[in-house]
Amino acid sequence: MKRARTLALVVVLVFSLLLCACDDKSGSSSSGSNSSSNTSSNTSSSTSDKKIKVGVVNNPPSESGYREANVKDMEAVFSAANGYDLKTSYSLKNDDQLQAAQGFITEGVDYLLISAAETTGWDEVLKKAKEAGIKVFLFDRMIDVSEDLYEAAVVSDMAKEGETAVSWLLSQNLSEYKVIHIQGAMGSDAQIGRTGALDEQFNSGKMTKVVQQTATWDEAEAKKIVESVINSGEDFNVIYAENDGMAKGAVAALDEAGITHGVDGKVIVMGFDCNKWALRELLAGKWNYDGQCSPFQAQIISDIIQGKRTVTSKKIINEEKGFDAKALTQADIDTYGLGE
Repeated sequence: MKRARTLALVVVLVFSLLLCACDDKSGSSSSGSNSSSNTSSNTSSSTSDKKIKVGVVNNPPSESGYREANVKDMEAVFSAANGYDLKTSYSLKNDDQLQAAQGFITEGVDYLLISAAETTGWDEVLKKAKEAGIKVFLFDRMIDVSEDLYEAAVVSDMAKEGETAVSWLLSQNLSEYKVIHIQGAMGSDAQIGRTGALDEQFNSGKMTKVVQQTATWDEAEAKKIVESVINSGEDFNVIYAENDGMAKGAVAALDEAGITHGVDGKVIVMGFDCNKWALRELLAGKWNYDGQCSPFQAQIISDIIQGKRTVTSKKIINEEKGFDAKALTQADIDTYGLGE
């Protein structure tokens, strides 16, 4: 009986030792496997979730057809699918934009992209961005800051746009130029550039300034400006509007007053941005000229960020042209027109 008890005790002891050994081996293997799995999972998760943080300070899409295309382009290129965490802020007011830019800096974005409402007032914010190690890109518009405060500026040559438009106008060889000049948001790079060449003509006496007034890119305000001139009885034969929307408002005022315009009309109508609907007005002979302004800067900036493009010059200029109603084709509209 004693021997049986001893034998049973030995069997239990051996079984227990074997069970512990199995448990220990299984635990070690499980722990190692889980550790490896967790590390791999965390690394994979960290890699996939680590998106490039981009803050975009821009004008609102409602500003114009150009801006709507510009905003859509930015959102499409700097998407989560392309590896970006995009934050946006839209305003026509420079103070609002400055505040938004400061907010993005505080949030710790990797890149700050700016299309400024005004050319001035940006020095301190951009210095803070540089101190924080945030790289800045300008797009669409230049601002008055030192070049060392931004990586590159992907912009239109607004002054050249104005020069191209005014050269076209001079080539019409009118006996006199009585111009209603409708300006965009004052202090913006687009307004300054598109105004410059026309001001030179006013100052030289080659053209007469009937009125020069801002409509801040707004169609309804542009209409009011032209209505005011019509009601005053002052003569004019050119409307130089610094975007398509304002040209549209101006034309609405002409139509209501029964004043002819466009090819073979009394009043030459000029706009900028090349929205498809505006170019169709040219093709129909209702407008005379539209200056191109490309809204597509996002891919160039993304290529620089991702090392696919080298910056050889701080200013990267979009090539652009002007369109004459007498030479415009449907193919031009299909190729260069914005929107639908």
